[in-house]
Amino acid sequence: MERERNRIWAVYGRYALVILLTLATVQNQALSGGGNYVTLRSLAALGCGLALLCRRGPWWLAPAMTTVASGVWGWPVLPLFLIALFDLASRRRMWAAVVCSAVALAGNAALSPSASLWIPQRYGATLFLLLAVIGGLWMGNRRRLVQALNAQVEHLRTERELREEAARMAERSAIAAEMHDVLAHRLSLVALHTGILATKKDTLPGPVIERLSLLRTASTDALTDLRDVLGALHTTENVPAADPPAPVLRDVEEMVEQARSAGQSISVTVEGSPAGAPAAHRLAVYRLVQEALTNARKHAAGAPVSVRIDYTPPATLVEVTNPPSTGPTDVPSVSSGFGLIGLRERVEALGGHLNAGPAGAGTWRLAARIPHPVTEQNGPDS
Repeated sequence: MERERNRIWAVYGRYALVILLTLATVQNQALSGGGNYVTLRSLAALGCGLALLCRRGPWWLAPAMTTVASGVWGWPVLPLFLIALFDLASRRRMWAAVVCSAVALAGNAALSPSASLWIPQRYGATLFLLLAVIGGLWMGNRRRLVQALNAQVEHLRTERELREEAARMAERSAIAAEMHDVLAHRLSLVALHTGILATKKDTLPGPVIERLSLLRTASTDALTDLRDVLGALHTTENVPAADPPAPVLRDVEEMVEQARSAGQSISVTVEGSPAGAPAAHRLAVYRLVQEALTNARKHAAGAPVSVRIDYTPPATLVEVTNPPSTGPTDVPSVSSGFGLIGLRERVEALGGHLNAGPAGAGTWRLAARIPHPVTEQNGPDS
């Protein structure tokens, strides 16, 4: 909006400048011609002004007319000729500006030595007043343009910060939703098995039955509270209808096979047992590998990807590397960078750290380390 307003004011300013300089040229022509305004010189000045105002005609019309007028009548037409040269320079037709200048100077030296363009002339106070006004308008427009650009940069910076925060919040919501699925599944198993054991009243002591009943009630209440607190994350307001609900623990191998079927070359090395790692770690590993494969498809099409996962304590390690692209790069891919922000939020929430960036020779590397929770075992007192 601001740019369109500045463009309109620039057009109006140019019209006003051309009209004022045309009138000044007619006045100078009349003064140099004995005070007679109705002359061929005045008509030529008006024609040059109209040619400069009409921007839809041939581009060479106004420069040609002002060149001829300057060559024949000299300095009185010089202001209009300067506008024509400015238009040629702004349109990057420097060769035409040089030719027009040479023709005007040569023609003026031969045809009008009394109004020579080679001799300094007195244009009066009008020209200097116009230059002061034009300079002030230019400075004002430039100041407003700089202010508008600064405001736009600040707006973009604020928008990026909001998007980064939204990416972090989305990742936190995804973590909470995934943990809701995991905990709900395990609490349901606890409630189920305690309920089955509670039915064996004849073979169990009374205190054990009482404790089983209490355990079943506590697990059921915990499951209800968990669903009340986190159940809203599965509503249609937070999860798009087009996205199916995520399984409790998604398989990395299955995701890799899907990527291979799409033509991506992937080598996977897994050390340790996934079952020995916490569920939150396995969910984080899935998201890390998923994001790394997606980035490889976007920015390194056709390049082989190496995935290494180590679930062995004391930390879960993930490393994904890929060399530069070996495919066509005619269409550059655009990345927002918010996927890595969400992953870093997830990894840091688990007490780990994430590094992603170039690793030399054009290779891209994503590496994460998530420490296993420390379990304290209390031995007998010695």
